[in-house]
Amino acid sequence: MDLQQLEEEARQAALKDIQNMLQRPGQLEKVEQYRHRIARKKASVEALLKTGMQNQLEGVRVGLKQLVTCMQDVREVRRRMVEVERLLVGVPEIYDALEVVREENTKHSQYATAMENLKHIFNVDASVQKTMALIDEDKLLNAHQCLADLENSRDDLLYELHKQPKQHASDKITLKRHFEKVDQVSQALEKKLRLIISRTLNTVRKKPTVIVTALRIIEREEKNDQFALQQQKVTNFLPPGRPKAWRKMIMDVLQAAVITRIEGSKLEERADNKLWLVRDLEILRQIILEDLRVVKSLCVPCFPPHYDIFNEYVRFYHEGLSSYLDNIVKSGLQGNEYVSMLAWVMHTYPGADLMSHADLNVDVLKLSRPLLHPEHLKSLEDEYLQNMERNYQDWMKKTVDSEKQEWYSEMLPDQRDHYYNSAGPVIIFEMIDQHLQVTNTIHQELTFKALVLSIQQVELFGQTYLKNVIELKEHHFRNRDQIKYFTHYIITIVNNSQNVVEMAQQMKHLFWPKSRTEHYEDFEKLLATFQRIRAHAANYLLEEAFLDMECHFNDLFTVKWLGSSIAVDTICVTLDDYFQDYNHLLPANFEMVINEAQKLLAKRYIRALLSKRLSKTRSECDAITRKINLEAKRIKQFFEKIAPKISLSDSPLDLITTLSALLVADIELLALDLHTLLGSYPSLSEDHLVRLFYIRNDVKAAEVREKVQDAMKSKKAMVSIAKQDCIFKEIVFSDKLW
Repeated sequence: MDLQQLEEEARQAALKDIQNMLQRPGQLEKVEQYRHRIARKKASVEALLKTGMQNQLEGVRVGLKQLVTCMQDVREVRRRMVEVERLLVGVPEIYDALEVVREENTKHSQYATAMENLKHIFNVDASVQKTMALIDEDKLLNAHQCLADLENSRDDLLYELHKQPKQHASDKITLKRHFEKVDQVSQALEKKLRLIISRTLNTVRKKPTVIVTALRIIEREEKNDQFALQQQKVTNFLPPGRPKAWRKMIMDVLQAAVITRIEGSKLEERADNKLWLVRDLEILRQIILEDLRVVKSLCVPCFPPHYDIFNEYVRFYHEGLSSYLDNIVKSGLQGNEYVSMLAWVMHTYPGADLMSHADLNVDVLKLSRPLLHPEHLKSLEDEYLQNMERNYQDWMKKTVDSEKQEWYSEMLPDQRDHYYNSAGPVIIFEMIDQHLQVTNTIHQELTFKALVLSIQQVELFGQTYLKNVIELKEHHFRNRDQIKYFTHYIITIVNNSQNVVEMAQQMKHLFWPKSRTEHYEDFEKLLATFQRIRAHAANYLLEEAFLDMECHFNDLFTVKWLGSSIAVDTICVTLDDYFQDYNHLLPANFEMVINEAQKLLAKRYIRALLSKRLSKTRSECDAITRKINLEAKRIKQFFEKIAPKISLSDSPLDLITTLSALLVADIELLALDLHTLLGSYPSLSEDHLVRLFYIRNDVKAAEVREKVQDAMKSKKAMVSIAKQDCIFKEIVFSDKLW
């Protein structure tokens, strides 16, 4: 460090400060003040430097003194070590010389121990009898003190023998045989403690002091065990019968008492009472709740805190109950016993009625294992679902058989609000609802599985139901006199199918989770099956009606028909007669049958129109067209009369009027008319149109054919928006004109 440079830098800095302070003439008057201020600062800095230097010198002085002291200590330690080494040189000679003294000391120790225990040595039998009497009189603390004195005497004598360099087994055997009755006293006291502890829950209510006394004895024995084990580590001597482990013993006794308590709760078997399991589980709930209340309020103050007796009792009951329920499950359950077991295990046991009760507040999730193993719970659920499936199959088979028997009977079907129905679907869905309500008390996943199973079984029921409906129809049409109320029961079937669809949708709305999409196809399959049954049964109704009108359709567009309206009048009267029964259809089904009847009637009428039964002149075709229009109007009025609340707009009967207009169309403009018609009804075929113009014999067949073919060629490939277009697809003739 360059001091001159530092001094110069300081001088320059001082000059700069002075220049800053004395820039104006007025500041010269304050020079003396500036001088005093700088002088004070200088004095303060010098004082700080002096203090710092003094502190540094003091620290050095103290350190030197400590070093001197350490040096003196090291020299003293060295001197003493040399002296100890000198003294140790003679130790082996002294050890050999004192051999006789050691032997005398050992004998003296043994004699002293024998003198101390002479009372117990000579009075073992009397002490044992006294102790046994105290045990019988329930004076357990005194009895334990006597037992401890006897055991201490025996153990001290055995320890003295153990210390001898030359041990004789016969001496130990003799001594143990002399004190062998002490073990009997210990066993008797242990037996007494077992009995007391096994009755803990009853005793603690009346005489908690008895429990406290037993626990004091056990705690003393635990300390003796610990002392004996510590002594064994040092001397390799362990008194006989140690460790007694009485604390583990009493915990085993408590656990055995809990198991006995659980198993003793069973009062009935399945043969005695169908609700045996419900009663058994309820008794268990009451017993466990009451016992744990006693433990928490009375046992906890009696037992030492490190026993954690309440949690131990919870574990005992949990494990004992787990084993007990597992045995019940393995022995097999029936019917609603599955639900009772699942609901109790999953809700009652961990719920507010038992473990989560305000008086207990036990967190079941923190226990070492679940009450029933998850695999066992899964097995229970699977068995329950299998049992449910068997019940469904039995019930649905009985329902089908019952329905089938009614169909062939001579009794009218039941009515509800004027509509025919049977109790079968209602019974099935009530049973399903009961099952789902029950599973809903367990958990949602089981409810969903039960719901899917129910849907699948109802769909299978629908398939069987459809087969029986088809058999019913075939049997009836072979001989229509055999089944008296065929029409009425077919109406019932249509209504039942509609009811099943509606009840299935209600069931889905109530129980189907909004977030679940799997198995949705099963539900759609169920709806499709019963919609198919509904459609089949409705067709059977109309098939029977149209079978009665077959001869009247055959009379249409014949010479007989030209001069009379009997055919159409009879058709309307016949339909009116059948629709008196159809009024027992539900409104939606009645509307479906009305629409289907219009479609069938239009199809049969148009088929008769195209059947080449008449061939007339242009002027006669005018009269035919008017008659067709009148009959179409007559039929439509008939439907308006029997179904005034149903809209008949866009009725298939309008096709009759549309086709009849072609019979009086101008041949020159026929191509335009055909083009318009084919645009609305692309399913109209060349055969249909040519057959229509067969009625007009004033038009050459070749000319009609040419115009029809031209119109067909110009027809664009399209999908008709007219819902009645499908009728033409269903009208097919086996004979061809060309």
